[in-house]
Amino acid sequence: MGDLAKKREKRTKRESSGSAAELLEAFRVLAAHKGMSPAEMRDLIREGIHAALVKRFGPNVQAEITINEDRGKIEIVALKEVVEEVTDPSREISLEEARWDDPEYQVGDLMEIPVDFDEFGRTAVMAAKQRVIQKVREGERGRIREEYQDKEGELLSGEVQAIERGKLVVMLNKIREAEAIIPWREQNPRERFRQGEPIRAVLKKLEETPKGPRLILSRADPLFVAVLFRLEVPEVARGIVEIVDIAREPGGRTKVAVRSHDDSIDPVGACVGLKGSRVQAVVSELGGERIDIVPWHPDPEIYAKRALAPARVAKVISDAERKVITAIVDEDQLSLAIGRNGQNVRLASDLIGWRIDLYSSREWMERGAQAALFGGAAGAEYELADFPLSELEGISPATLAALEAAGYTSFLGVIDLEKEDFLRVTGISAEEAERLVRLIEELTVEEEEASAGAVPSEGAAAEGDRPGAVETAERGPSDLAAEAPEGQEQGQESAQGA
Repeated sequence: MGDLAKKREKRTKRESSGSAAELLEAFRVLAAHKGMSPAEMRDLIREGIHAALVKRFGPNVQAEITINEDRGKIEIVALKEVVEEVTDPSREISLEEARWDDPEYQVGDLMEIPVDFDEFGRTAVMAAKQRVIQKVREGERGRIREEYQDKEGELLSGEVQAIERGKLVVMLNKIREAEAIIPWREQNPRERFRQGEPIRAVLKKLEETPKGPRLILSRADPLFVAVLFRLEVPEVARGIVEIVDIAREPGGRTKVAVRSHDDSIDPVGACVGLKGSRVQAVVSELGGERIDIVPWHPDPEIYAKRALAPARVAKVISDAERKVITAIVDEDQLSLAIGRNGQNVRLASDLIGWRIDLYSSREWMERGAQAALFGGAAGAEYELADFPLSELEGISPATLAALEAAGYTSFLGVIDLEKEDFLRVTGISAEEAERLVRLIEELTVEEEEASAGAVPSEGAAAEGDRPGAVETAERGPSDLAAEAPEGQEQGQESAQGA
């Protein structure tokens, strides 16, 4: 055994020369760039070399790999067990072949085969390189996934790296290797960015792709507005002021409903800031998008009045079953309530989660709704005046089905229809159309007579029988809105950012 030990000492591990030193230096730079520790770098090099050994010796090869960074050398020794009959050439060698090298080998001995790093050849070196690159990418993907998987809805910052077919490719400040994009649908149409410009966006979701995790960012999502307010308003960040609802049309207008958990703090004032400094900071980040801040309220009628700000609402009537709000405004407030292309009323409806039907006071009164507008017992009767067509006597089931198929389901839905309108409905005959018109006229005449009976004559008014009714009729809806308790809480509490 002494001679065998001497022979093994003579067959020392060959040390790789220049190419190994260059490889170690290259990996040292790579490790520094990717933020890896020296131990992680050495493990990656060992895995890469082992992948190259697999290409040369076989899948089950065993080896000892020693990395000496100080000397810039790599020592590689392949290990093979001496056996009578080889079943796995990658980890076994026959006794006969082993004794060619040393006649003293016995079955069960472990033969050490030194491998010169330079003997790998270009293919083996490339295999090692690919393995290392693969491991680096897997490590990066794992770090990205671990860093951002629980951060949806948070604000991220970076710079625009490229603009590809409308989408923005963003290089994040924290992990620059992360793939982050802002698709076209998640961009503010009023904004334009150039390559190299700084950008902030909210993380909408973490998407898994064949190339690894991809971060989908957004500047159009309502979450982006909420995050900006959380950044600019300390009361929102601490949870004292809560953002309850947000309705947004990117680039146009945003409505934000807020409430305070501290009675001493005004939620709207806290979000607006001194001389509008806080809301203006948000508006500036959004490229000049208008922002309405309204106080939230649990009562849907009051909430609807506030949501329609800056318009002043004279009266609202709610239908809880259908989740419909009927809002009546003065003539001079109608265009303000509707907004450009219906934007204001549409956002208000999205904010409260109810459908809003908007009427001017004149249109509402033309529909026979004076009593409902001015309040009183007659108003209560009118709110009950609409009812499903199925409750109307004199309509056959076939006619009812035809009307419902055409979208007419309530009495007020057909009250303004003429005979020609009914004839356009599939399944309605001329005789049935005349019957429907007569039926509507009868009901309408009865309602008008009832309304006329409710209005006092001049003599009664002069005698003071019903002065309240006459006074309300003379003053009109705008004066009534000024007296309504809810009217003090509506459009004036809305803050806008131009």
